[in-house]
Amino acid sequence: MFPLYDENPTRITPYITYGLIGINVLVFLHEFSLPEPQLNQFLHLYAVIPRELSAGFAGIPVNQPVPEWQTLITSQFLHGGWWHLISNMLYLWIFGNNVEERLGSLKYLIFYLSCGVFAALCQWFVGMTSGIPSLGASGAIAGVLAAYVMRFPQTRVLTLIFLGFFATTIRVPAVILIGLFIVQNVISGLATLQAAASMSVQTGGVAYWAHVGGFVFGLILAPVFGLFRRD
Repeated sequence: MFPLYDENPTRITPYITYGLIGINVLVFLHEFSLPEPQLNQFLHLYAVIPRELSAGFAGIPVNQPVPEWQTLITSQFLHGGWWHLISNMLYLWIFGNNVEERLGSLKYLIFYLSCGVFAALCQWFVGMTSGIPSLGASGAIAGVLAAYVMRFPQTRVLTLIFLGFFATTIRVPAVILIGLFIVQNVISGLATLQAAASMSVQTGGVAYWAHVGGFVFGLILAPVFGLFRRD
């Protein structure tokens, strides 16, 4: 299921949402232009490396020019591939504008980055000794989805679904669409924990617990930032 358009128009131009999308695209194009050795170095420098973040929190030098705590923010603008980028930006474009309107642009930016930081910390918490880079805007966008579903649960979203070799569109209430997103991530996150425990190895792939953490903190922070303020 892929959201295409929601039926809730905004009365403002969502400059922050558009700006975040633009920055993510530009950073990814820079990634795409790098040869593989330089790309690996770039990602190692600006993505969250859990074991290095753990060392940083413990006061142990890791000999990196970028302090590890700063990667909690820089990692939010990195992506591992075209589909990773496109799917994230699609969700941000559809759901971010209404949340930006409700919070106000400055509060929305702080809210977005804060959800991303807490999301990265959740992923770090379940794998503190991992050397696998954690990156992407998914955690911050999960926070935006949480704010959206609280404020506009019955808004219908035009959604693309695949039925075998065929595709069609239906209008799905936001609460169902986003609810399926978070349930899928909880199940997948639990599966990755079980696999890691049984195999005694590090697991890579999608940072499911960043999605869950971003969503939970979005539920907590959005009302604090004024999601339900009166016009």
